[in-house]
Amino acid sequence: MLRPTVLGLLLACAVSLSSSAVILENGIPILWAQTAGQVTDLPIQNGILTPDPWHFLNRMSLYRLMIAATDPFMGSMGTGASESPLWGLPLQLGWMFTSGRLADPTGTTTCGHQTGDTTCISTQSWWGCVNYFASAIPFLSAAQQGFMGPEVQVQMQVPAGVEDYCTTYADCATRYPDVMSKWDAFFQGLKASTDSPLPDNEKKDSLLGLYWAAQMASGQASAACNTRQSHYSSSEVSFANSWLNSAEYVSAAHFQSSLEKSVMFLTPLPGRILQEGDSAPNIADLSQEENHTLYIFTWMKNINSLLGGSLVRLWRSAMCSVTTREKGREMLEQLLLNPSFATNSFLSIVTGMTTSC
Repeated sequence: MLRPTVLGLLLACAVSLSSSAVILENGIPILWAQTAGQVTDLPIQNGILTPDPWHFLNRMSLYRLMIAATDPFMGSMGTGASESPLWGLPLQLGWMFTSGRLADPTGTTTCGHQTGDTTCISTQSWWGCVNYFASAIPFLSAAQQGFMGPEVQVQMQVPAGVEDYCTTYADCATRYPDVMSKWDAFFQGLKASTDSPLPDNEKKDSLLGLYWAAQMASGQASAACNTRQSHYSSSEVSFANSWLNSAEYVSAAHFQSSLEKSVMFLTPLPGRILQEGDSAPNIADLSQEENHTLYIFTWMKNINSLLGGSLVRLWRSAMCSVTTREKGREMLEQLLLNPSFATNSFLSIVTGMTTSC
């Protein structure tokens, strides 16, 4: 792994080249080449793996190892080398990283800031906390299910004095039983899929259903992070909640978050933390694409609130079959990436789709 000073220079150059967050480097997640390529590259103490999820490269390593270990079971996703839905997770972490969302928002430390250790992930970051539920916990489940080798034991490191993060499989399963059982079901489902007689499109849809059930459980459990939202502007908190709310739509559609598809959805996310007064689609220093995405996120959240949650319920009911979920994924792509696709078209099409269920 590169020294922190060299990493800092690389990141400073990457961020200065674009106002948007940088998530790719030579076609792979940022700094991917500097992460652990095998389990034994992680810290080990007394025969127990002790990754440090508060160090960017260690947390990104968890994703690299999970993707490598599960790839042999992902044949139904497609023939490409980057079709696994797990690819969306390291790309998302990279966006949080280069947009400054993993740094200490309180200003009391230099963790994650250019003036300190740029690879540090702050325990006070709401984004870093939410991502913990989608990185450390899945890794603990994958190890428990044998994907990291026979009888591999894992204990996550945690900074002294910080007690609100679970660190072992048993600890996390006790604190968040639904989250851990959902991730266990996903990894168990991967193994079982090799003997499944289902055609590949149905097998893929089933695995994506298990994957998104686990993702949604992680998102719901991350309510434990909510007190950390007090460190951010009201604009950033509103965006953060809209971002969480968007998972309702992609999960119901069983979105295949491959590397290529995830890049399309993550690239237009705001490349910096939002400040008071930022109001899309008129934020001057953000691109047209970033402004459009923020506007759509806000629109979807507001319409759902206005309708008493019925937009999400309508969407879920429309995503009732493999065919409608395929259409749903296409619609989300149009809504988020095509500014000419009207929001009223989205509503009318979703309403019509429910009649086919």
